[in-house]
Amino acid sequence: MKRLSQFAIAACLLLGSVVAWAATDTPVGTWRQIDDVTGKPKSIIQITDNNGQLQAKVLQVLISEDGPHPICKKCDGDRKDQPIEGMTIMWGVSKDGTVWDGGKILDPKSGTIYKVKLTLTDSGQKLDVHGYVGFALIGRSQIWERIQ
Repeated sequence: MKRLSQFAIAACLLLGSVVAWAATDTPVGTWRQIDDVTGKPKSIIQITDNNGQLQAKVLQVLISEDGPHPICKKCDGDRKDQPIEGMTIMWGVSKDGTVWDGGKILDPKSGTIYKVKLTLTDSGQKLDVHGYVGFALIGRSQIWERIQ
């Protein structure tokens, strides 16, 4: 009987570690966006999988030059003058080997839409978010930290 309970505990620990690993092998989750200029947390972003394509939504803006609950003043179309909190800022991203790309990301501060490439680092605890126009070698990156 003691051996059975030891086996059950070991199985639970193994299952728990597999679940933890599975959660960090994909960008799906909740992230703290770190500003690439100031190094300070800027917002909380949630990445979800929508039929094999990733999209990201701003859950909370932590720092804004425009005060609490900023709007997207420089955005075009349907996003123009809409609250940034709740806004989908990344869409159409799909897995390509060890990276996720092929989609777009919006910088709400400038209203500019960039191509985007995502790369997990630090055992899935950090996400390199690289926005670019034209070639991926030219552009800028931010590191996002996994919250969940």
